[in-house]
Amino acid sequence: MEIFWGLDTFKKLDNAVVTMGTFDGVHLGHQQIFKDIVNTAIQHQSKSVVITFDPHPRKVLNPSVQIPLINTLEEKIELLAQTKIDYLIVIHFDKQFSELSSLDFITEILVNKIGCTQLVIGYDHHFGKNREGSFEYLKNNGHLFGFEVKEISAQKVNETKISSTAIRQYVIDGEIQKANQLLNYPYTLTGSIINGEKIGRTIGFPTANFQVSNEKLLPKIGVYLAKIEIENNSFFGMLNIGNKPTFGSNLLSIEIHIFDFNQDIYNKKAKLLLYQRIRDEIAFNNVNELVYQLEKDKTICQNIIQQYY
Repeated sequence: MEIFWGLDTFKKLDNAVVTMGTFDGVHLGHQQIFKDIVNTAIQHQSKSVVITFDPHPRKVLNPSVQIPLINTLEEKIELLAQTKIDYLIVIHFDKQFSELSSLDFITEILVNKIGCTQLVIGYDHHFGKNREGSFEYLKNNGHLFGFEVKEISAQKVNETKISSTAIRQYVIDGEIQKANQLLNYPYTLTGSIINGEKIGRTIGFPTANFQVSNEKLLPKIGVYLAKIEIENNSFFGMLNIGNKPTFGSNLLSIEIHIFDFNQDIYNKKAKLLLYQRIRDEIAFNNVNELVYQLEKDKTICQNIIQQYY
């Protein structure tokens, strides 16, 4: 996959199969769209092109209501790279770009800059100023611009319609297994290992503290079975997202106790893959109660790890 940051250096194609959207989550529904454009491009000996936007349009159009992201841009690009698309174009979304009408977007970008001959979009996609562009408009007028239009219908898992909104709510509620079903991969936090207070090592549960982008959607506070990926290695562990109330803290921390692990990983980049929520955060009366519960949590995690290899 070749990445273009804007359209200035993109060379217009003779025959491009295109899709566009924010694709937050790169979930199963999005994956179906990418699979379609890749297969269509192969069949027609053309190239597949994905257009996405950064920052998320909602951050520009409604800055007072910030919606945490399922994927950071870095995570999204990494997921898109796995889809076998030929080109990814990341368009900077700002107020000026938001004023572009749907007609101008079609003619100036899809036709004149990219060379779109087939456009594939999701069932609920709108574009252009005030979201005026729609599938109906494209279907009725695509022939005027020289391209065909195809809509990918809503995808479902266990009767649940796959959407970024549904996934976001599952993550907020701590229902990670349900979120993972719609994503088709474990919900992931990407960041770096930072120095913490090192309380864990004093009670027999050393942890690695984790820092993520402030744009990232964090799951509900609690304990999770997770895996850490670092330097091409992966290890299971017990992840805690919370405020450490037993120690009188009110600062949110993300820390993982890695099973059977004793290495220096400070300041290294890593990923946390979340698999299952174990319990809520609890304020214990004393450290002994906390340690007793951590032992129980560890046993629970180690008993279910086999499901996630």
